[in-house]
Amino acid sequence: MYPFRGLPVRFDTVRTIFRALSYRNYRYYYLGQSISLIGLWVQNIAMGWLAYRLTGSALLLGTIAFALQIPSLFITPFAGVLADRWSRRKIIIATQALSMVIAFVLAVLTLKEVITVSMIIGLALVNGVVLAFDTPFRQSFVPDIITRREDLANAIALNSSLYNLARFVGPPIGGVLIVWVGEGWCFFINGVSFLAVIFALMAMRIQKTQIRSRAGSILSQLREGVSYAWNFRTIRYLITLVALSSLFGLPFQAQMPLFAAEVLDGDSQMLGILTGALGAGALTGAFFLASRKNTKSIPGITFKAALMFSLGLAVFALSTTTILSMIALVITGFGMIVHFNSTNTLIQSIADEDKRGRVVSLYSLTFMGITPLGSLLVGALAEYIGVPFTVFAFSLVCLASALLFGSRVKTVYNSLVRKLTSTEY
Repeated sequence: MYPFRGLPVRFDTVRTIFRALSYRNYRYYYLGQSISLIGLWVQNIAMGWLAYRLTGSALLLGTIAFALQIPSLFITPFAGVLADRWSRRKIIIATQALSMVIAFVLAVLTLKEVITVSMIIGLALVNGVVLAFDTPFRQSFVPDIITRREDLANAIALNSSLYNLARFVGPPIGGVLIVWVGEGWCFFINGVSFLAVIFALMAMRIQKTQIRSRAGSILSQLREGVSYAWNFRTIRYLITLVALSSLFGLPFQAQMPLFAAEVLDGDSQMLGILTGALGAGALTGAFFLASRKNTKSIPGITFKAALMFSLGLAVFALSTTTILSMIALVITGFGMIVHFNSTNTLIQSIADEDKRGRVVSLYSLTFMGITPLGSLLVGALAEYIGVPFTVFAFSLVCLASALLFGSRVKTVYNSLVRKLTSTEY
C-alpha cells in the first residue's frame, strides 16, 4: 500500500520524495536501518572521542580511520563479484551480526577500563573487513526490493537520507551520552541497535531469485569489470571525480575531534554539534536528490555539488568560530552527499546491466578504499603544518577536480541520454 496515496495535490513533492516506501520490503529495510544507523553514529563519535582522549594525536585519529576503511581497498572489488553469486540478504544478516559482536566487545573492554589504542585499531580493522564485504551486497540488494526501475534512483536517495538523518541525530546523542555515561555504554547501545536491522531483514518476503551463472573465475570477471569501467569514458570520469574527492576531501571527518577540541576549544558535545551540522547539510542534500523527477539534470547537479563540497570544506578548514564552522559544514555536507549520491545514480543508470554489480563495487572502492589513504595522509601531514592548513590544501585539490569534471559534464549528459532512450525506465 502506498503510504501517501490519496493525499491532496499539494503533497506531490512528499509523494515524490518517499515513493520508494510504497514497497513493503523497502519499508522494513528503511525502518531497521534508521535505528541501527543512529547507533552506529553514536559509536563513531564515541570511538573518535575515546581515541582522542587516550592519545590527543591527529596521526592516531587518522590511523584508526585508516584501519576501519583500508580493508575495502582489497576486499570490496571481489565482494562485488560475489554479490552476483551469493544470497545478498543472508550475507547482509551475517555482516550485521558480526558488527554487533564487535560493538559489544568494544563496550566490554571500555567499561572494564582495559581498552587501549592498539585494541581500538585492531577492532576497527576487523570491523573494516566486515564493512568491506557488506557494502557491495547492501548496494546491490536494493534492486531486489525495488521492482520498478524508475524508482531505483529514489530508493538510492532515500538510503542516503536515512544515513544522513542518522548522521544528524546520532552525533549529538553520542556527545551527550559520552558526558553522561561514557564511551563504553555508547558502544553497547550500538550493539543493541543492530537487532533492528537484523529482524527487519528476516521479516522481508523476497522471491527467490536465480543466481546468474558466470563463466570464468572471480579474477577474470573482476578484470572484465575494471576494463569496462576504464574504457567507458563517462564512467571513468565519474569514478575519477569520486576518487579524488575521497582521497583529498572525505578524510577531514577523521580529524573532527581535533577541530572540536583544539580549534574551537570545545568538548565531546562540540564534536556532536559539528558532526550534526555536517549531517544536517547531508540530509537536506539527500532529500533534494530524492525530490528530483528528471534524471537528465543530474550531471549538472553533480558538478555544482562538487563545487559546493570543496568550497564549504575550504571555509571550514580556516574557520575559528563555531557559527561559521557550522554553516560551512552544512554547505559541505549538502555538497558531499549530492555529489556522491548523484554520481552513484549516474553510474547505476549508465552501466550495462550485466556489469552493474562490479562497476558499483568500483564506485564503493573509491570512497571506502581510497579514503583511508587520505586519512593517513592528512594525519601525517597535519603533524607538521597543522590540521586546518592540511584540510585547506586538500580542499583546493577537490576544487580543481570539480572544475575538471565541469569540462566533461556534456559527455556525461550525452551518455545518460543515450542510455535513457535505449532502455525502458
